[in-house]
Order: sequence, then structure tokens, then C-alpha cells
Amino acid sequence: MGTGAWETHQNLIENGLRNKVIIETDGKLMSGRDVAIAALLGAEEYGFATAPLVTMGCVMMRVCNLDTCPVGVATQNPELRKRFKGKPEYVVNFMRFIAEELREYMAKLGVRTVDELVGRHDLLKINEAMEPKINGKVVLDNILNSEYKYEPVAYKEKNVYDFELEKTVDEKVLCKKMLKALDKKEKADVSVNVINTDRSLGTIFGSEITRRYGDDTLDDDAYHVNCNGAGGQSFGAFIPKGLTLELSGDSNDYFGKGLSGGKLIVYPPKGAKYQEDKNIIIGNVALYGATSGEAYINGVAGERFAVRNSGATAVVEGIGEHGCEYMTGGRVVVLGSTGKNFAAGMSGGIAYVLDEDRNLYTKLNKEMVKSEEVTSKYDVTELKEMIENHVKYTNSKKGKEILDNFADYLPKFKKIIPHDYEKMLTAIAHMEEKGLSNEQAQIEAFYSIAH
Repeated sequence: MGTGAWETHQNLIENGLRNKVIIETDGKLMSGRDVAIAALLGAEEYGFATAPLVTMGCVMMRVCNLDTCPVGVATQNPELRKRFKGKPEYVVNFMRFIAEELREYMAKLGVRTVDELVGRHDLLKINEAMEPKINGKVVLDNILNSEYKYEPVAYKEKNVYDFELEKTVDEKVLCKKMLKALDKKEKADVSVNVINTDRSLGTIFGSEITRRYGDDTLDDDAYHVNCNGAGGQSFGAFIPKGLTLELSGDSNDYFGKGLSGGKLIVYPPKGAKYQEDKNIIIGNVALYGATSGEAYINGVAGERFAVRNSGATAVVEGIGEHGCEYMTGGRVVVLGSTGKNFAAGMSGGIAYVLDEDRNLYTKLNKEMVKSEEVTSKYDVTELKEMIENHVKYTNSKKGKEILDNFADYLPKFKKIIPHDYEKMLTAIAHMEEKGLSNEQAQIEAFYSIAH
């Protein structure tokens, strides 16, 4: 929340689009006063996250990614979930207090409805008690002394934008040709040409899989889509287990965003004259927020590869800057060079990087991770199997070369693992050796490390 909402509001007015859009804002909204300010800055809808979580029992331990939440809010562990004491009524009560306080501020301002409040920047003023502390560091002239005059504009449902989903490849081809097979749980495959305006290809059909069968119920590759051409933005976003997209060509940014169990394969078209491991084949921010599934990329990815990946496995032949940023789980193999700031904020998962030039240490963000040789039997087996799958699906030349000379290449790989994640894995293994189940071992490991 802040100047972003105000600038969005005014830019939409200036371009005659304000009545076609609802502006939603969030960012630590904790009170009715916060909502009032958000409305005055031009927002009509308001997102709450931290405060409702606290009402449900969250104690802000900040271990959500470890599946060890001690109060059972952010975990799939059945033993920990028993500790959850939250009730929907707690959130309802909180929101009622928010609404009550908002009404009090509206009464003070002489405003009867929220619609009348939206965009009324003239009702904002600087808190004089805070001004000496601010000391000119925050400049609000563009809001408080804006040249724009208030005008009552708001979203109208009749102006809703038509996304023309019926014209998408998913609706025209995938659903048309595979839904009958999906209803009968029979396997199917289809081939399709794609261009870079075909955004989020596979997402609609993937939603049909999830709607019918939920998560993790279909066999891998049950529904196979062979694509040829240029994949648009968010190619394969959120696709579930059972759906495989194989692309001969290249793809745009957000490849595999939110991957949720599906499989993505991309390689250059036949006859391509460029060297795969030296040329970019997918764009930036691939596998953003992926939770599970697999991706095999026979080429180089752009920047921020696998940012916030929490469970997917991926093999790629080179990446740009900020790779594996904020990664919390999963496995990534990089068969080539990385850009600078690799593994920044990485708190979970493991990355295996081929460091042929012995310079990864100059690009690695060492704040939360360490780099070591790949020596353990388990790690060697895992690395080799991932490369074997990469070659199987993409026919990668670089992958074949590594497998044919694995003993020579193995010393050139570096294992990147977060310090705390390694401690947790070691503690869990120790607890399992004592005969505890994996779930019990995770709980005991968490408490042994915490104390």
C-alpha cells in the first residue's frame, strides 16, 4: 500500500480506464485506519494476511517453509496440525472490528459510503506530531498537492474486460480433444503449434484435471501435449501431476510458474544451429513459486531461475543472475554457468552446479548457504539420476557428455545447501535411526534444533 495505489488510480483515470478496473491493495493492513488511508489513495478492495493469521494462532515463528509450524497453522504434518486452535469466528470478529473502526473514521470525515471515500486525497494530511521525526525524508507532495481533482469514478461490472478464454489454445484444442478422455481417466496426447501470445498454455486444462481428480492422483504423463513454436508468458503455469507439456522451440518469462506436479520439457527445434548450453531458451523467473513437478530445459534460462521454488526438481544448462533466490525446497541441477548472486535468501532445497571454470564462489551469495563437493553416495546417485532423466527427455548433448564421462565431471560439481536446512536434514535422519517415523522425526528434529 502507498504511492503505488495512488499512482495506479490516477494513471487509470488519465487513460480513461478507471471504471474498467478494481484496485486492490495490501501490505500490513492492520486496522480500520489503514483501510481508510488505502481507500483515500484510490483502492476499492483490501487484502489482509498477517493480522488474520495471528487471530488464528500464528506466533510468527517464520518456519513455514520447514513444515514445522509449532501451532499447526502452516504445516501438513498431522501431529502438528492437531495443535491448531483457530476458528473462522476469530477472523470474522477481527474483520468486524476493522469495519467498525473504518466507519468511525468515515463518520469523522463526513463520508457515508466507501465508494465516496475512494480517491479523496484531499482528506489526507501530514501528521504534525510525526513531521519533526520524518525531517523531510518522506515527500508526499505528489499526493497531498496533486494537480488531479477528485472525481467519483469507480469500477462498473458492465465494463468488465473480456479475456476471450474461448479463443485460447487450451479451450480450442486441449479441452476439445482431451476432456472426454479425461472424464474416463484414459490417457491422451495432442500436438499443437504455439506462438508467444499463447499465454498460460496448459493452465486451463490443468484446472480441469484438478477439478475432477484433485492432487497427485493421476499417473505421470497421462495427458501429453507436444508443442511446437514459441511458448508465451507463463507457459505451463500451475499444471498438476498427470499433465506433461513438451515444447520444441523456446518460451517466454514465467515458464512453469507455480508448477504443481506436472512435467515440463523444452528443447531447441530440429536443425537449430546454435549451441544449446550457450543460448537462452526460456525467459526470466522460470518456476517461480513451483511446489512440485519436474522441468527439463535443454538450454539456458534467464534471471531468477527457480525463485521461491519449494518442491519442484529441475535441470537446466545455464542460468542468469539471482538463480535459486529465496528457494525453500526441491532440487535444481545447473549444467553450466550461473550469474551473480546465486542462492540469495535460499533457506531450503539443494542445488547441484557444474563449476567448470571454478568461479562459482565469486557468484555465490554465502549469507545462508554453503558450497561443498558432491561426495555422499546419496547425492551422487540423485545428481546422476536427474541428469539421466534430462537426457532421456531432451536428448541433451551436454548431458550425454557428462554421463559418458561422469567420473571426470563429478569433481567439478558443487552442492549448494542452506546451513539450517542441512542441520534439519541431519537431525531428521538421526531421529529416524532411532526408529521414529518421518513425521515424528521432523517434529523431534525441529525441537532439538530450536532448543
